[in-house]
Amino acid sequence: MSGDGRTRGRRGSRLDRGMATGANDTGTIILARHGEPDLSRKARMSASEYVEWWAIYEETGLMPGQIAPAALIAHADRAGAVYSSTRRRAVETARFVAGDREVEAHLDLIEAPLPPPHWPRWIRFRPPIWGVIARFWWWWFNHHDGQETRVQAQARADLMAERLIAHAERGENVLVIAHGFFNTMVRMALQRRGWKLVENQGWKYWSFSRLERT
Repeated sequence: MSGDGRTRGRRGSRLDRGMATGANDTGTIILARHGEPDLSRKARMSASEYVEWWAIYEETGLMPGQIAPAALIAHADRAGAVYSSTRRRAVETARFVAGDREVEAHLDLIEAPLPPPHWPRWIRFRPPIWGVIARFWWWWFNHHDGQETRVQAQARADLMAERLIAHAERGENVLVIAHGFFNTMVRMALQRRGWKLVENQGWKYWSFSRLERT
C-alpha cells in the first residue's frame, strides 16, 4: 500500500521498540480502530439490503486521502508486536501506521457479526442506524442468524486478551488494529484481568484506547 498520508519521522531503533517504560517492566496494550472504509454510509436501506451492504463493507479497503494520526504511528514505532484483523480495512490501516514493520494478521480479531432483525422492507435506515439496531439485537436477544453468537465472540475476545497479555508481560508494547465493537470486548476482557484503561478516544475511525497493568 502507498505511504501517502502517513506522517514521516525518524523511527526508533530496534532496541528501543517494544520496551516497556513502566516501573514493573510490563508493556502497554493499544487497541485501535481502522481508518474510514471506501463505502458510502448515507443511503437508506431495508434490513435485507443492509445485509448485502455489510458483506461489501467487510471486503472494502480504506478511502483514499486519509492521514494516519501521529500518535498512532508513534505507538506503532514503540510496539514490539503489531497485530491486525484479517479484514482489508484493518490490514491497510496497520500498513499505514506500521510502515515496513511486520504485521501479524489474526482471524480472531475480526468484528463481531451484525445481522439485523428480520423487519419488513419498508423499514429503511442508513447503515450506522442499522449497525446500532443489529448490535442491540445480537447482544441482548442473541439474534445471530447462524453466525457467531455473543458467547462465542466473548470467548474469542478472552482468548485474544490472554495472547496480548502474554506479549505485554514479556515487556513488549503491543498494538492491535481491528474493529470498534470487538476492540471494546477485548478491552473489557483486559480490564477484568486487572488492566487499567488510561486513555480512550472513543469509537471514531483511527481512534484507540491504551491499557496498562495496574
